[in-house]
Amino acid sequence: MDNLFNRKYIVQGLFILISLILLGTLFYIQVFSDKYFLSAKFNVLRRIYTFPARGVILDRNEKILVQNEPVYDLMVIPNEVKPFDTIALCDIIGIDTVRFHKNFRKAVNQSRFQPNILEKQLSVNIYQTLSEQLSRFPGFFVQSRTIRQYPDSIAGHFVGYIKEVTKKDIERSEGYYRSGDYKGKSGVELAYEKELRGERGVVNMMYDAKNVPKGSYAEGKFDTAAVSGEQLISSLDIRIQKMGEELMKNKIGSIVAIEPATGEILAFVSSPGYDPNLMVGRQQGNNYMELLKNPNRVFNIRPIMGYYSPGSAFKPLDALIGLQEGVIDPNTTFFCPHYYKAGNLKVKCEHYDGDIALRLGLARSCNTYACYVFQKLITQRKYKNQRIAYDAWQKKVKLWGLGDTLGVDLPGERTGRLYDAAWYSEKYKQRKWGYTNVISLAIGQGEMDATPLQMANIMAAIANRGYYIKPHLVKSIGKNHVISKEYVKKNYVGVDTRHFNPVIDGMQDAVNAPWGTAIESRIDGIVMCGKTGTVQNPRGKNHSVFIGFAPRDNPKIAIAVIVENAGYGGSYAAPIASYLTEKYLKDSITSKARLAQVEWMKNQVILPLPPKPKIKAKVISGDSTAKDSTEKKVLPRPNNIRQTISTK
Repeated sequence: MDNLFNRKYIVQGLFILISLILLGTLFYIQVFSDKYFLSAKFNVLRRIYTFPARGVILDRNEKILVQNEPVYDLMVIPNEVKPFDTIALCDIIGIDTVRFHKNFRKAVNQSRFQPNILEKQLSVNIYQTLSEQLSRFPGFFVQSRTIRQYPDSIAGHFVGYIKEVTKKDIERSEGYYRSGDYKGKSGVELAYEKELRGERGVVNMMYDAKNVPKGSYAEGKFDTAAVSGEQLISSLDIRIQKMGEELMKNKIGSIVAIEPATGEILAFVSSPGYDPNLMVGRQQGNNYMELLKNPNRVFNIRPIMGYYSPGSAFKPLDALIGLQEGVIDPNTTFFCPHYYKAGNLKVKCEHYDGDIALRLGLARSCNTYACYVFQKLITQRKYKNQRIAYDAWQKKVKLWGLGDTLGVDLPGERTGRLYDAAWYSEKYKQRKWGYTNVISLAIGQGEMDATPLQMANIMAAIANRGYYIKPHLVKSIGKNHVISKEYVKKNYVGVDTRHFNPVIDGMQDAVNAPWGTAIESRIDGIVMCGKTGTVQNPRGKNHSVFIGFAPRDNPKIAIAVIVENAGYGGSYAAPIASYLTEKYLKDSITSKARLAQVEWMKNQVILPLPPKPKIKAKVISGDSTAKDSTEKKVLPRPNNIRQTISTK
């Protein structure tokens, strides 16, 4: 009997204990804890993600290159949608019903219970109208975000653009990105995505039965704030970037300018370019496809992707290697009879120079002089054969950044082209080869290509008398002004400082002496040193090239300009370089004559003509003298701009 009595009280005690636990838990849930209340968030609460503003991008003088402006996404939870006036909603947000139903079906397929984007990036005006009438559309709400805005509409290739993430982006992000997020897809936006994107926040927003937001639940106790992205101060100078883009309008080519002492890129022009504002907003997709149709490849980032033979712009570099190796000195003289000849090989020279030494050889851009220097380098007796000598030469050239990437902080950089001896041995198979087979390299032609960035970097190394800092586009990141250590390290090119002045003398004369090939780049009051190049182009007119730096002492800017199909280096590339250099160093171009030249250059159209359509023979009435509308537009050249017919 005692056992039965004890069991009775034990069972009763268990029931009482369980009841107390359940009552206590219910009391805790209802009075003290919000956890379970928040688990019903899609009934009375909505988990609204707050997107951080991407970091602002400034130029080197802290002028705004890229900023943000607010836009709004219309969200929908399909399971909460009740009958409503579809046409009225479509009219407010500016879409047709076909698009609405397509987007709504997509949202249903993703989830009937989770918020999904119905229409992206509504403007502030649309948002204001919609928010006043949102109670008419149960199941819909608005989520804010920011998009990029470019006040000066410049530097599209530099800044890049952002785009909605793909499935692969989400998978690779280790949980950061969600469907509907945006990330950098090119340029600085991609290279510095982690710094620019910031951290997403969450707001637990309460809505009443009429779909009207009533504020954050529990006064934001369970919310997390979005953290804006880091501010980037770029190395770009808006003044010369904008001017460079204007000068290259209706031309194909590139401009790269570098501050030699720091490696900071001052101008980064790729032409044809595009207005970066076209790559934001609801028309981004359509604008992107239109830009893709441009036959001149708008999205090709020519400063780091374009391959060009450096041409005569390579001659100062090879002369410096010759001086370092001791195969020439500043007074070494060669005879130029209008050509260079070795056996049956003949390389033409633009001039009859007679006996010519280093300084005049560079100023006159003498092919004969350059070929003799190369010959001496490859035939040095200290090497067992010319193939070994060539490999030694090639390694010395690569110290300058040719034939490899420089490591600029931008995706997509290409290596350029400079082959080793093994490549030529494979090309010529069993046949022996020597300097005569590769003599074109002496004048920057043949199997040699460089990017415009590499060409500008060569000038930075010469301006520094023997070293360069890796070119980079970002000056500092965030409040602490962090920058990678690789962008302050000196990279030496293997030539002693004492050898640079004789070469720089020749480059100074190229610009400032009456017989120089780059006199169109002369600037009053500034000693500029440079070298023109006229690069052979098998598909049309030669490319115009100029590389240089200024001033001679304590250089502030090194520059490379390439204008495709523009002929002699002195005709287009050299004057463009001088205008930008003067603008950077003096802040303005004060001479009226020079300003007229600048305007003339801006209006030049130098584009490859499209192939003429095949027209069946037929009788055509009308004016038989009418010209093809695709003909290049060439405006009269101001009289005060010198003609440079014989320059190289």
